Amino acid sequence: MRITAKRAGIIYALIAAFFAGVVVLVVSLMLNGPEWASNRANRHIYTSGTIVNAGTIYDRNGVVLAESSDNERLFADNSTVRKSVLHVVGDTSGFISTGTHNLFRDTLSGYSRVEGIYTLKQTGTGTSINLNIDSEANKIAYNALGDYNGVVAVYNYKTGELLCSVSKPTYDIENIPDGLLTNEKYDGVFLDKFVSGVYTPGSIMKIVTAACAIENIPDIYSRTFNCDGEYETGDGTVICNGVHGEVDFQKAMNESCNCAFAEISIELGADKLEATAKSMGFGSQLYAKEIRLVTSRFSPDKHSKAELGWAGIGQSTTLVNPAHFLSIMGAIANNGTGYAPDRVKSLGTVSQIVGRLPETAVKINPETAKQLDALLRSNVEDKYGDWKFENLQMCGKTGTAQVDGAKSHSWFAGYSQREDLPLAVICIAEHGGYGSGKASEVSNKVMQYFLENYTE
Repeated sequence: MRITAKRAGIIYALIAAFFAGVVVLVVSLMLNGPEWASNRANRHIYTSGTIVNAGTIYDRNGVVLAESSDNERLFADNSTVRKSVLHVVGDTSGFISTGTHNLFRDTLSGYSRVEGIYTLKQTGTGTSINLNIDSEANKIAYNALGDYNGVVAVYNYKTGELLCSVSKPTYDIENIPDGLLTNEKYDGVFLDKFVSGVYTPGSIMKIVTAACAIENIPDIYSRTFNCDGEYETGDGTVICNGVHGEVDFQKAMNESCNCAFAEISIELGADKLEATAKSMGFGSQLYAKEIRLVTSRFSPDKHSKAELGWAGIGQSTTLVNPAHFLSIMGAIANNGTGYAPDRVKSLGTVSQIVGRLPETAVKINPETAKQLDALLRSNVEDKYGDWKFENLQMCGKTGTAQVDGAKSHSWFAGYSQREDLPLAVICIAEHGGYGSGKASEVSNKVMQYFLENYTE
């Protein structure tokens, strides 16, 4: 009896271990199945580490940006479109880590927890992905940047839909150039600068400083500031971009007066400026849906008034991620709520029916947002000229970011107030000079496309 009992106990233990193993296997499969199926060792999907079979990637208008046919990955017919959407679509080897090919490789494989990649094996194609990107807008933005590297992006600040996203330098994925890995003109080519880049912001940072002043200096609108071309801080000098004479707060914003904003920054102090910047997402880990953004940084020197003044006007150690700042502009336009840019419309699942819900990235006090909105509209009406942005009812801020030993970066951040065109835009033309030049020009060109094609 004892021997029989021992044998039974062993059998029961083995049965229990077997079922425990089954449970572990099922749970692991549920959790890791998509990743296992889309591993680069899977020859149904990859050849020599390169994707050959996967679902089709479409733009928002049904234009094919990438598809598979006869064990080959094919891309958009137009070479300019291919270059303009490279960082959004991604390459087939995963060098562009934030590209759709890499981020959604499990979806593109068509993996099912019931059938695995059976559909892919049978048809050679997996689940399709529909992007919010308008490839024609990307092409226009790419051409508008011309020979300049940088970023152009446009999104709907009411929904978070990312309609345009261009990062340069880029290349034609179907005609890979010689020297892609060695020629310095392709430095950073695998980096999507919209989500993974940071830049010295220049005067667009005055938007953040203005928000801090609105919330902490009760009489800021009745103050006046004197600008004679430079502002002496006691331990250094902040140089202005002109001689503006006596200006009030709104005029200081219109003229982008460094003297006035350096004085305001020093009066506010580093702690209050940091607190406002932090409340607007600086120093925080932000996301554009599935994409982790590089963190914007604002940490002014608390021991130097001159450095604090420079930081408050967007120089010194201040660094901005373009996707983050686009959400800030969206928050100002959208009564304080800035959505995260979302490049994906649907993933070939139930989301095709219910859509993807927007996610909040930045929050601003609604009253502060309202006052910033008025200041940014005044910039266009009273300084840049509505003729520069015809029929757009544009609000915005230019920026000229000084770069040591090189020509300044040209910035523009803005949005349309039109109810039928709730779009925000950001542009950085690297070494493009003044923000009122190249970046404004590029922003207007791509916004005019949307005005013509997205309104009645």
